[in-house]
Amino acid sequence: MSGFLYDSVLRYDHYDGALAYGIVSSLANRIMNDITMGDLVRDVLARHPDIMTASLYDLDAFTTRDPACESCLIPFLYYKGFKALQAYRVSHALWEEGRGNVARFLQSRIADVFAVDIHPAARIGKGVFLDHATAIVIGQTAVVEDNVSIMQMVTLGGTGKEIGDRHPKIREGVLISVGAEVLGNIEVGRGAKVAAGSVVLHSVPPHATVAGVPAKLVGQPKSESPALDMDQDIDNGET
Repeated sequence: MSGFLYDSVLRYDHYDGALAYGIVSSLANRIMNDITMGDLVRDVLARHPDIMTASLYDLDAFTTRDPACESCLIPFLYYKGFKALQAYRVSHALWEEGRGNVARFLQSRIADVFAVDIHPAARIGKGVFLDHATAIVIGQTAVVEDNVSIMQMVTLGGTGKEIGDRHPKIREGVLISVGAEVLGNIEVGRGAKVAAGSVVLHSVPPHATVAGVPAKLVGQPKSESPALDMDQDIDNGET
């Protein structure tokens, strides 16, 4: 694996080069080859240093919140949640510049390769943890603030054919557990917890725990920031 480590990390003087390589090596295909995509990604990263900042916060989130992660190299090299999130950040920058076609192309490739579908218009903060990441869907007008943790098979979606602002707003410190669906232009308040398998159709107050189909208030998390604790259990005095 020494050659892989050299190609992915060691040959670069700065983090942005290694990050660009990771994105390009995962997403390049016959439509946009590694040279063309490499030029595109490196250009975006050079013009948007905020992506680097967010990426480093994300990397720390993956390293500190996943007990299976022994070092920051593990998510950087192998975790599709981390890679999908960084590729989304490039697509979002392109979307904000009015380059919708190439942004959507990247969205499609991210979905194909990582099984994570994030619309490039969605707004995602830093320090975000997509654990396992398979089948995560985040809609066009969704907002995910800083220091949020989202498990696999989570949907932040709409409720039908609404137009305009139609997706959830997830505030700082929220934990959304496995298989939860948060639907509509609703707010999940700061420091809230959504239990596994829940269907959330109404706004959730700050520092509340909701569970069920449809989701109902069942108590309060023990922590101010459930996203950092990653405790999905609700049978712990919350009720």
